[in-house]
Amino acid sequence: MSRKLIIDGNAVYEIDEECMLKKRIGREKETKKDQEGHKEKNSVREEWHGGQGRY
Repeated sequence: MSRKLIIDGNAVYEIDEECMLKKRIGREKETKKDQEGHKEKNSVREEWHGGQGRY
């Protein structure tokens, strides 16, 4: 495991880089999933209204 120590004045922080990477990858997957969901909703809406983009 790789860890970093960040010293900021009197405060000391220990960063677990492996954990941070897992969190970032998880957030990127969620973002991509949300974007695909929005595309899906828009395409269904366009099909329903004949591609006119009206509600």
